[in-house]
Amino acid sequence: MIHEVSVERTAFLARAALYVVFGVLLAACSVIFDYAKVRAVVEDRRSMLGAINAAIGFISRHYAAAVTLFLFDVLLFVVVVAAYAWIAPGAGGAGATLWLGFAIGQLYIVARLAVKLAFWSSETALFQSRLAHAGYVARPAEVWPESPAADMM
Repeated sequence: MIHEVSVERTAFLARAALYVVFGVLLAACSVIFDYAKVRAVVEDRRSMLGAINAAIGFISRHYAAAVTLFLFDVLLFVVVVAAYAWIAPGAGGAGATLWLGFAIGQLYIVARLAVKLAFWSSETALFQSRLAHAGYVARPAEVWPESPAADMM
Protein backbone atom coordinates (compact mmCIF):
# COMPACT_ATOMS: atom_id res chain seq x y z
CA MET A 1 0.00 0.00 0.00
CA ILE A 2 2.82 2.41 0.78
CA HIS A 3 5.56 0.83 -1.31
CA GLU A 4 5.45 3.45 -4.07
CA VAL A 5 4.80 6.45 -1.78
CA SER A 6 7.59 9.03 -1.87
CA VAL A 7 6.38 11.24 1.02
CA GLU A 8 6.92 9.86 4.52
CA ARG A 9 3.98 11.82 5.91
CA THR A 10 1.58 10.02 3.56
CA ALA A 11 3.00 6.64 4.55
CA PHE A 12 2.71 7.54 8.24
CA LEU A 13 -0.91 8.66 7.86
CA ALA A 14 -1.79 5.44 6.01
CA ARG A 15 -0.22 3.36 8.78
CA ALA A 16 -1.89 5.45 11.48
CA ALA A 17 -5.28 5.01 9.81
CA LEU A 18 -4.79 1.24 9.69
CA TYR A 19 -3.72 1.23 13.37
CA VAL A 20 -6.90 3.11 14.27
CA VAL A 21 -9.03 0.63 12.30
CA PHE A 22 -7.26 -2.29 14.00
CA GLY A 23 -7.70 -0.68 17.44
CA VAL A 24 -11.40 -0.06 16.91
CA LEU A 25 -11.96 -3.65 15.72
CA LEU A 26 -9.97 -4.99 18.68
CA ALA A 27 -11.97 -2.85 21.12
CA ALA A 28 -15.25 -3.95 19.53
CA CYS A 29 -14.31 -7.63 19.84
CA SER A 30 -13.21 -7.08 23.43
CA VAL A 31 -16.52 -5.44 24.36
CA ILE A 32 -18.57 -8.10 22.60
CA PHE A 33 -16.71 -11.01 24.18
CA ASP A 34 -16.73 -9.39 27.64
CA TYR A 35 -20.50 -8.94 27.53
CA ALA A 36 -20.87 -12.47 26.16
CA LYS A 37 -19.01 -13.74 29.22
CA VAL A 38 -21.21 -11.63 31.47
CA ARG A 39 -24.39 -12.91 29.85
CA ALA A 40 -23.16 -16.51 29.94
CA VAL A 41 -22.56 -16.28 33.68
CA VAL A 42 -25.51 -14.13 34.75
CA GLU A 43 -28.06 -15.96 32.62
CA ASP A 44 -26.48 -19.40 33.15
CA ARG A 45 -26.23 -19.91 29.38
CA ARG A 46 -24.82 -23.09 27.90
CA SER A 47 -24.14 -21.74 24.40
CA MET A 48 -21.42 -19.15 23.89
CA LEU A 49 -22.69 -18.49 20.37
CA GLY A 50 -26.04 -17.55 21.88
CA ALA A 51 -24.27 -15.42 24.48
CA ILE A 52 -22.30 -13.62 21.76
CA ASN A 53 -25.50 -12.97 19.81
CA ALA A 54 -27.22 -11.69 22.97
CA ALA A 55 -24.21 -9.51 23.81
CA ILE A 56 -24.30 -7.90 20.37
CA GLY A 57 -27.99 -7.19 20.87
CA PHE A 58 -27.40 -5.71 24.33
CA ILE A 59 -24.54 -3.51 23.10
CA SER A 60 -26.58 -2.29 20.13
CA ARG A 61 -29.47 -1.31 22.42
CA HIS A 62 -27.24 0.30 25.09
CA TYR A 63 -24.42 1.50 22.86
CA ALA A 64 -23.60 4.79 24.61
CA ALA A 65 -23.46 3.30 28.11
CA ALA A 66 -21.43 0.25 27.03
CA VAL A 67 -18.87 2.29 25.07
CA THR A 68 -18.54 4.94 27.81
CA LEU A 69 -18.02 2.26 30.43
CA PHE A 70 -15.44 0.52 28.25
CA LEU A 71 -13.55 3.80 27.77
CA PHE A 72 -13.51 4.43 31.54
CA ASP A 73 -12.22 0.89 32.11
CA VAL A 74 -9.50 1.38 29.48
CA LEU A 75 -8.56 4.68 31.13
CA LEU A 76 -8.20 2.84 34.46
CA PHE A 77 -5.90 0.31 32.78
CA VAL A 78 -3.81 3.12 31.24
CA VAL A 79 -3.48 4.76 34.67
CA VAL A 80 -2.23 1.51 36.22
CA VAL A 81 0.28 0.93 33.40
CA ALA A 82 1.49 4.55 33.58
CA ALA A 83 1.89 4.34 37.35
CA TYR A 84 3.94 1.15 36.99
CA ALA A 85 6.10 2.71 34.27
CA TRP A 86 6.75 5.70 36.50
CA ILE A 87 7.39 3.76 39.74
CA ALA A 88 9.16 0.62 38.51
CA PRO A 89 12.89 0.58 39.22
CA GLY A 90 15.39 -0.15 36.50
CA ALA A 91 17.04 -3.51 35.89
CA GLY A 92 19.94 -4.63 38.01
CA GLY A 93 20.65 -3.86 41.60
CA ALA A 94 21.02 -6.12 44.57
CA GLY A 95 19.77 -6.45 48.11
CA ALA A 96 16.96 -4.09 49.04
CA THR A 97 16.66 -2.68 45.51
CA LEU A 98 16.13 -6.17 44.12
CA TRP A 99 13.40 -6.95 46.64
CA LEU A 100 11.78 -3.56 46.11
CA GLY A 101 11.66 -4.22 42.35
CA PHE A 102 10.17 -7.65 43.00
CA ALA A 103 7.52 -6.21 45.34
CA ILE A 104 6.60 -3.47 42.86
CA GLY A 105 6.30 -6.08 40.09
CA GLN A 106 3.97 -8.18 42.24
CA LEU A 107 1.86 -5.14 43.11
CA TYR A 108 1.61 -4.38 39.40
CA ILE A 109 0.30 -7.89 38.74
CA VAL A 110 -2.28 -7.50 41.50
CA ALA A 111 -3.29 -4.07 40.11
CA ARG A 112 -3.74 -5.52 36.61
CA LEU A 113 -5.90 -8.30 38.04
CA ALA A 114 -7.95 -5.72 39.97
CA VAL A 115 -8.45 -3.74 36.76
CA LYS A 116 -9.64 -6.85 34.90
CA LEU A 117 -12.04 -7.66 37.73
CA ALA A 118 -13.24 -4.03 37.62
CA PHE A 119 -13.87 -4.48 33.87
CA TRP A 120 -16.05 -7.54 34.43
CA SER A 121 -17.82 -6.25 37.53
CA SER A 122 -18.69 -2.89 35.96
CA GLU A 123 -19.98 -4.62 32.83
CA THR A 124 -22.01 -7.01 34.97
CA ALA A 125 -23.44 -4.10 36.96
CA LEU A 126 -24.39 -2.29 33.75
CA PHE A 127 -26.04 -5.40 32.33
CA GLN A 128 -27.98 -6.07 35.52
CA SER A 129 -29.06 -2.45 35.87
CA ARG A 130 -30.30 -2.22 32.27
CA LEU A 131 -31.76 -5.63 31.51
CA ALA A 132 -31.64 -8.21 34.25
CA HIS A 133 -33.75 -8.40 37.38
CA ALA A 134 -33.99 -10.93 40.18
CA GLY A 135 -36.76 -12.99 38.62
CA TYR A 136 -35.08 -12.94 35.23
CA VAL A 137 -31.73 -14.41 36.25
CA ALA A 138 -32.33 -16.17 39.55
CA ARG A 139 -33.02 -19.86 39.69
CA PRO A 140 -36.05 -20.93 41.67
CA ALA A 141 -35.34 -21.58 45.33
CA GLU A 142 -34.69 -25.20 46.06
CA VAL A 143 -37.34 -26.82 48.23
CA TRP A 144 -36.45 -30.03 49.94
CA PRO A 145 -39.12 -32.68 49.67
CA GLU A 146 -40.96 -33.55 52.82
CA SER A 147 -39.71 -36.73 54.36
CA PRO A 148 -42.28 -39.46 55.10
CA ALA A 149 -40.71 -39.63 58.54
CA ALA A 150 -42.00 -36.11 59.25
CA ASP A 151 -45.59 -37.39 59.08
CA MET A 152 -44.82 -39.96 61.76
CA MET A 153 -43.94 -37.28 64.33
